[in-house]
Order: sequence, then C-alpha cells, then structure tokens
Amino acid sequence: MKHSAAEILREYGPFPGVEEVAGVTFDGELVWFASGDRLNAFDPESGEVVRVIDIAAHAGTAFDGEYLYQIAEDRIQKVDPKTGEVLATIPAPGGGGDSGLAWAEGTLWVGQHRGRVIHQIDAGTGAVLRTTESNRMVTGVTWTDGELWHGTWEGEESELRRVDPETGAVMEKLSMPPATIGSGLESDGGERFFAGGGRSGKVRAIRRPKRVDRVGKRA
Repeated sequence: MKHSAAEILREYGPFPGVEEVAGVTFDGELVWFASGDRLNAFDPESGEVVRVIDIAAHAGTAFDGEYLYQIAEDRIQKVDPKTGEVLATIPAPGGGGDSGLAWAEGTLWVGQHRGRVIHQIDAGTGAVLRTTESNRMVTGVTWTDGELWHGTWEGEESELRRVDPETGAVMEKLSMPPATIGSGLESDGGERFFAGGGRSGKVRAIRRPKRVDRVGKRA
C-alpha cells in the first residue's frame, strides 16, 4: 500500500454566510458544495461563488453529467442545476447517517459516516446494490478513472483513501495535515481532488497522485 502526505494546491474560502462545507462535486466547470441550507457553486479559477440554490443540503453532493444529487437528512434529492428545482427524491440508505455521495456506472455511491460503509444504490429507487466496508469513518466519496476514493475523519486525523470497491481493502492513502478536516470529496477528472473542509468553511484542491499502469507508464 502506498502512503504519502496530501499536497494541498489551493484553499478556497471561507465563503460569506457559509459556516460548514459538507458535500462537494464538480460539473466540469464549477465546483458545487453543500452548506446546510443551500448549494453553492464557485469558479475554481477565480474562487468566486457564482451560483446559489436554496435547498436543504446537509451532506454529500454528486453530478451525473446533467443533474445534481444532494443528500438532505434521510433523503437524496435530484436537482436541476439550471433551475434549482428538485425533480425527484429517493430514500438515503443510512436513514440520516449518510455522508459522501458520488455518481459512477450509472448509479450513486453513498458513504455512511459512523456506519463505516459505502453503498452503491439505484439512483431511481434507492435500492442498495452493493456494500463496501471501511475500517474508518467515511466522509466524501468519489470515482475517477475507475478508482474509488473516499475521505476519512476521526478525531483530528483525516485521510483520502483509494480502496478496492469489492473488498474495501485500502490501496493508497493521502494523509491530510494535522487538524485539516476532510468532509466532501470530488475529482476534477484530472490532477486535482476537491475536498470539503468541514467547519473551516473552506474547500481545498489537493493533488491527485499519478497512476502508474502495469507497463510502468504514467497514466
């Protein structure tokens, strides 16, 4: 297993009126984050908030290429990012104990903080399709290039972990600096992760490790 220190590339925020950052996602242009009673979107180049949607937004956030998904207490809302309208809701598998949220393989992946699991669920019904266990509390969840990553947060220690989606075995760890909390997690599909900073009210860009394929070429 590879273990290294997380390299923080940039910090965004704190943002006006935001006391805590929960879920984080990326739509290809803007970074969206949940802050309790609203969804916020900022430009990762300027760091300026350019969109706000007033809906319940308590935990994980995801984007499927067209719509946003947002955990609100014990449910997951499907949201039109253009209008802010909630189009549908499904039950969250943790019944209110849910944390991270990601979109991959046409399904949603939902972390449970104290449950220490990640559920793959049907985005239309909420039915649980698969469960991956973790030995740490799970915060943010993201898929990138076929890799499942999630955040952990226990006490004052936080990590980003790449895990085997079948077994939950930890393949790689990135340790966050002391007292730097990770909440939501998302990849930009390139060299960056965006990680929520919990009660710091910040979002941090973190360098994603380069992947070395089987023939030794960097991918």
